[in-house]
Amino acid sequence: MMPQGCDKSQACDSIGRITPLTALGILAAGTAAGGINTIVGSGSLITFPTLLAAGYSPIVANVTNTLGLVPGSISGAVGYRQELVGQRERIKFLGVPSTLGGITGAVLLLTLPGSVFDSVVPILILVACVLVAVQPRLRQWLAARRAGAEAGHGGPGLVVTVFLTGVYGGYFGAAQGVILMALLSIFLAGDLQRHNALKNVLAAFVNGVAAVLFILFAHIAWGAAALLAVGSVVGGQLGATVGRRLPPEILRAVIIVVGLIVAVKLLVT
Repeated sequence: MMPQGCDKSQACDSIGRITPLTALGILAAGTAAGGINTIVGSGSLITFPTLLAAGYSPIVANVTNTLGLVPGSISGAVGYRQELVGQRERIKFLGVPSTLGGITGAVLLLTLPGSVFDSVVPILILVACVLVAVQPRLRQWLAARRAGAEAGHGGPGLVVTVFLTGVYGGYFGAAQGVILMALLSIFLAGDLQRHNALKNVLAAFVNGVAAVLFILFAHIAWGAAALLAVGSVVGGQLGATVGRRLPPEILRAVIIVVGLIVAVKLLVT
């Protein structure tokens, strides 16, 4: 599972082995993903194909991507700290299933054959693209249901679905934020900005625990992960401020196009 052109003795992991142009591309992708994840989710549809283009195998790209975007998730949560006021109990209540789900998904990735990942990921990317595409209609539908949403923690239905979303996030995770936003809007009362803040925290839990397992048991391209981390931290702050002003149609279109290209490429190779 080494990047193309590498062997076990030289994994091409250090920043010094990444060309300046490749480093710039990974840094830019990390910044874009950090902002996108903070606003809506699905930033991995930018960074994952960037790592593939840099020559890393799908699994190395996936674990490196997860680790590199953790700081961005934390940065986005910090950027939304005002909207997190009063949600401490929700974070505690939903943080447990998110964390357990992230651990489960990461273990599945580490234990299942790599061929399973190669077969499943294109389908997951296509599903993520569909979720991003239908998000406007989904929000309209959710708005109609919001009057009947629960004011507390969302009940067992939300716990189970948050856990399953955590499993998905620990295994791959593109559009994890879109799924979480849908669930929180269905089960909880409150405005979307507060849900978005909670979403960022839960995603940080999932990606964080998965990243710990990957550090211990998987091969990580450390140079690429560092570049993603730096970019995602900057992007997380931008996403919490300036990013809210971006035309959502343009952002959504870019994500869908990139995701479709990657899915098709993986299906035909």
